[in-house]
Amino acid sequence: MKSESPTGARPYLHYLDNLRVAMILMVVVHHAAQAYGPPDWWYVHDDRHTGVLATLSAVGGAFRMSLLFFVAGYLVPRSADRRGAWGFARGRLRRLGIPFLVGAATIIPALMYVYYIRYRGYPPISFPRYYVEVFLGFGQRPADWSGPIWPDLQFGHLWFIQNLLVLSLLYLAARALAHRAGRITHRPAPPLPAPGHRALVAFTLTLAAVAFLVRIRYPLDEWVPVAEFIQAEPARLAQYVAFFTAGVLAYRHDWLTGLPRRVGYTWLAVGVALAVALFATGTGTSFFATGGASPASACWTLVETILCVGFCLGLLTLFRDVATGHNRLTRALADSSYTVYIIHLPIVVALQFAFTHTTLPALAAFAAVAGLAVVASTGAALLSRRVPILRSLL
Repeated sequence: MKSESPTGARPYLHYLDNLRVAMILMVVVHHAAQAYGPPDWWYVHDDRHTGVLATLSAVGGAFRMSLLFFVAGYLVPRSADRRGAWGFARGRLRRLGIPFLVGAATIIPALMYVYYIRYRGYPPISFPRYYVEVFLGFGQRPADWSGPIWPDLQFGHLWFIQNLLVLSLLYLAARALAHRAGRITHRPAPPLPAPGHRALVAFTLTLAAVAFLVRIRYPLDEWVPVAEFIQAEPARLAQYVAFFTAGVLAYRHDWLTGLPRRVGYTWLAVGVALAVALFATGTGTSFFATGGASPASACWTLVETILCVGFCLGLLTLFRDVATGHNRLTRALADSSYTVYIIHLPIVVALQFAFTHTTLPALAAFAAVAGLAVVASTGAALLSRRVPILRSLL
């Protein structure tokens, strides 16, 4: 692949499409596991649990969304350079903002309403009344409210789309400042070589330290409203911002071409070895919910960060080497992956509800839900893109 100047356009890397599809399907599988593994809150209550799925959620959660932010960050400068600042902003607001608002106003309140009438034990109420009084919080909070938050207003899995929109707009602001300072068009920054082991170790340790300091106050899976509207998980926010920024730098300085295979595969081996150790010992289950200034929190934060860097680097290298093919099927999957992300959650939850009436063990129920959810979500996404108005938005 021909290398270009740090600020020049890069050839499109189709393996990033394939990697993005794989990560979004991993999101579907992760949500399928939520009812049967981790102890955190979920839309469906099921008595069947296994530590294997709790560890699977912990390991996948360490890197999956960070890698999606990296891929998104890599693609953002290319689009902004081609379309210009206003064209890019309009496109992001349409493609991210509209689906987010529609999904937040329909998918999530519907799921929370089912949870309300199924598990909370309050007298039945209509969906419109629930929407106004409980979801939006205009009613009185019950004295015995079971949470997890009041009001029920949340954005569920759509947090990723919202956070990505915010980071994209922040990139535009930084780009405008750099442009005004003459750093893009007149005095481009010197190219930076792809990071080696020393730089990656420093990055990992710094990111782990920052994450640990944040987790003293905000443990994993604690969500807070930023500016009263942006849903964020502070415990992992540093990772997401760092990997989005790394994606931007990787595009500008052609790091994905220059990343040595031995570096990528060494970090992948480290990540796989750590994951195997967590599955073998089951320690991922015990560390998952840790927070505060405890040694366990510090240990898990470091382990999680190493997993994140190891798998992100390793999978980027692996897909660069073995998943560069692009055909009609892979293009269709890549074009539909964003739709899969938006629509998969109600499909997963409906399947989990259906399987609560079975006697299957936890792993079997998970496997059935995951397999059916992947097929159903992908099929629905492919069909929805045949509708012109949906295809323009999704």
